[in-house]
Amino acid sequence: MVTLDRKDLAKYPFLKESQSYIGTISSSLEQYLQSPGGKHAIKEASTTMQCALSFNGRELPPLPDIPPDAESITNIIASYPVSRIIVSCAQDRVLIDRLVRYQSWLVFAFLQDESSDVKRFIRKSIGLPETGTEISVTDYIPVASRMQEERWRLINRVVIRGKVRVAPLEYDEIVRERLRYVMARNLPIKVPSSICELLQPEVDNIKSEWQKHILEEFGKVEESAFPPCMQAILGAIAGQGHLTHMARFAISAFLHNIGMENTRIIELYGNVQNFDLRKTMYQVEHISGRGGTSTEYISPQCATMRTHGICIHPDSLCQKINHPLTYYKQKKREISKKNLKSTSEQKESRQILDKAGKKKSESGGDSSNQIPSRADGGNKDEQGT
Repeated sequence: MVTLDRKDLAKYPFLKESQSYIGTISSSLEQYLQSPGGKHAIKEASTTMQCALSFNGRELPPLPDIPPDAESITNIIASYPVSRIIVSCAQDRVLIDRLVRYQSWLVFAFLQDESSDVKRFIRKSIGLPETGTEISVTDYIPVASRMQEERWRLINRVVIRGKVRVAPLEYDEIVRERLRYVMARNLPIKVPSSICELLQPEVDNIKSEWQKHILEEFGKVEESAFPPCMQAILGAIAGQGHLTHMARFAISAFLHNIGMENTRIIELYGNVQNFDLRKTMYQVEHISGRGGTSTEYISPQCATMRTHGICIHPDSLCQKINHPLTYYKQKKREISKKNLKSTSEQKESRQILDKAGKKKSESGGDSSNQIPSRADGGNKDEQGT
């Protein structure tokens, strides 16, 4: 039997024991959120969201300090459900994914120095075997689908009687991705409109920060960095070709995700047969979250594109990524490096030419230096006659 102290409850707020700890702090959620403790929990949740938006998902996040006093720990634990309420009110799948990714990685960071007893307890709490040696195929697939490294592909694993072998050092990673899956499975939750109205300033602030982050992450739209699938769809639009509903959704969401204005996206459809401005405006506004539902969609993953037959002309970079947005970021980075190298080479060439010209000037080879000599010589000839 594992006994969790208050610090453990703050480190792992998804546990039912953590939620039981704060379950009786107020008679209603709305009343609690308006209380001093609730306001602190909202502030903690906002901090969590800020960290989630900037987290890259490739290295351990810094561990937050956990104060020893009961009131601070209560606020930290309460911030976990509050953050889930905020992203549910935002109705944005991207924000949900960012939140659960960060929270699962935070647990992963805490687990690095955790006791074996607590590790086993956490594994059991999220439906995994307590001993880290194997996992059922049905539990493994949702976890491995989020892993990009080849070693996680089912074809590269040892599977015996429906169980996937897992090395002890890999098991914390399994816990992380399983937790990410479990956290996301029940989101968004249904939140009363009165609660969403109360949290609207936080929702608006997070959406605004996310838009700034998108601009910083993607910068100016670079069409030459588009993945082959998106280039093919744009080619079909320009050539008045037939577009499936999924192709329309994919390209509209992709262009919105990288920061293109809705008016520009709508203009692209002008060449499509039977173009309907009102219908196109509705669809694009709906995808971008401005059509009344507040749900902002993200472009489909590569696996979804393949399923719908719109993964067209994949190149070598496509083999290394699993999302068109990832392709775009990497390709744009490559283009920037090439442009920077070209600029550097041009600058170096100019410097070499400048140096050569300077040497020629100093050696007397410049015709501008010879003119006064000839003039002086001419004057001497005139004086001698």
